[in-house]
Amino acid sequence: MDLRPSTPPWLTSPQSAARRRRIGLVAALLKAALLGVLALVLLSGCAAPLPSLEGRSASMQFPLPLPAARVPGASAIGSAGAATSIPTSAPNSPFAAIRPPAGVPADHSGVVILSSPLEAYAARVLMIRAAVQSLDVQYYIWKTDTTGLLLLDELRAAAERGVRVRLLLDDNGIEGMDRVLAELDALPNLEVRLFNPFSGRSFKRLGYLSDFKRLNQRMHNKSLTVDALATLVGGRNIGDPYFGLDDEVNFADVDALALGPVAREVGAWFDQYWNSDFAYPIDRLLQHAGEAQAVEPSEPLAERVAHIKRELAAPYQDALNRSTTVQALLQQSRPLNWARVRVLSDPPSKFTGTAPERALMLDRLSTELGRAQSEVDLVSAYFVPGERGSAILAELARSGVQTRIITNSLAATDVASVHAGYARHRKALLAAGVKLYEFKPDASLQQRSGRAGLLNAARRDRALLAGRGSGAGSAASLHGKTFLVDRSRLFVGSFNLDQRSFFLNSEMGLIIDSPAVSRQVAEGLDRELAAEAYEVRLNPAGRLVWIERTPEGEQEHRTEPNASLWRRFLSWVLHWLPVEWML
Repeated sequence: MDLRPSTPPWLTSPQSAARRRRIGLVAALLKAALLGVLALVLLSGCAAPLPSLEGRSASMQFPLPLPAARVPGASAIGSAGAATSIPTSAPNSPFAAIRPPAGVPADHSGVVILSSPLEAYAARVLMIRAAVQSLDVQYYIWKTDTTGLLLLDELRAAAERGVRVRLLLDDNGIEGMDRVLAELDALPNLEVRLFNPFSGRSFKRLGYLSDFKRLNQRMHNKSLTVDALATLVGGRNIGDPYFGLDDEVNFADVDALALGPVAREVGAWFDQYWNSDFAYPIDRLLQHAGEAQAVEPSEPLAERVAHIKRELAAPYQDALNRSTTVQALLQQSRPLNWARVRVLSDPPSKFTGTAPERALMLDRLSTELGRAQSEVDLVSAYFVPGERGSAILAELARSGVQTRIITNSLAATDVASVHAGYARHRKALLAAGVKLYEFKPDASLQQRSGRAGLLNAARRDRALLAGRGSGAGSAASLHGKTFLVDRSRLFVGSFNLDQRSFFLNSEMGLIIDSPAVSRQVAEGLDRELAAEAYEVRLNPAGRLVWIERTPEGEQEHRTEPNASLWRRFLSWVLHWLPVEWML
């Protein structure tokens, strides 16, 4: 018995093929219409207006803002609400007891440079634990991994002991955090605001389709300020890759820990961002959207942290316990470098296009580089100078200023499109006399210099944990943003030499006018470059070659070293796309 359904006669007629085509076309149109309706529904949620900020409370680190001359573009509170203030100092803070030596000018700040990922994490933990009055915390990325959750828990503990905590996060870098941030925001002394947020929460990235221009601009600033007395500013975000605990890649980066007047100035900049029209209380966003991100786990923070502490690798915990930087500072057993320290920051008005050019970091850093007399070292993980930037650097080198640029190699970068944007300028820079170095994804232990520096500290920390898990086998990638001028002035911050930092994102950092600190960093680069980076050169035929220094001597590579064929092909394709303006 044939149980197959019989074919309708109208499909076996001579016109059946045409009819099938018409039926298929109608079905395809109906499917497209349904998908279009679904897309419109989703986009309508993503494009929905943000909640009103009317009545939002405003708070300041000081009763009055700093003078406009110290903070370009400064303004009073940016939205409705009565301002609250805290005293300008916390006399019972352990940081208040740290005083400069006799003879140090009152406007100088004490500084220590942190390149070790483990020290950088421990410094954040100990600074938060030392807070007695206020914590102002501002970051671009905060991950819900081991270190991210542990630091959130430290903020929770600070709030519960009475410290006022203000946590300002860029909404692009907090995937899966709505619930835990809402939990923290519910604490009496802790408030969370999201900067330049997406209106939809479950399908956040779809917001780019409807509001690309606004959402393409991000708050890239990174700072942690305690009691208006101590601040930590640099290039690190919060998460395992930045603190030596990731299984795939760990970032070489640098922070500056500073005590004194600079901490108050960083706090004043924080006030501008916190009270700007781009900073939305998370409770309003979630109430407005009616939901948190769907990808989030539902466990409370305490349960997740308890699990992490049970599973945290003992060697990592031991390494943290051995951290001495902040402990030594609090015990006043480690001398600080006291110097004039200036804060550079883009004002929030950069996002509206109303900030004067002289107030932007691009203009002020260009001025600093233009003052160079003998040498400039530029460390930038994401280096896309563009035609104008390349011309400036080339002219600097032609004028006799020794110009070194250290960035990621194609094998080490975590963003291949950025490398493509940089690669098109290599030959012109080299021809002008600029020296180019590209960070290796790995280097042998035998080649590493004896002292930890900006480039090799991440590898050294991994070696400390080698054979014991905790990301010991992962590769390294450069993430630092550090500029040196004449070995006398040092910039540490979030500013990359790329088009995003120039024109799209907001950035901040510190300029440290200290020959002692600057020489220390520059001499570290001198020691490290041979082992940690390839030197890029032009051979007599005008082709790029990469020089790798090994114990056996120099080795010449004629293609991007250690990069797969696929990665080289991808970089070549991206090289031709007109996207440099947003890299």
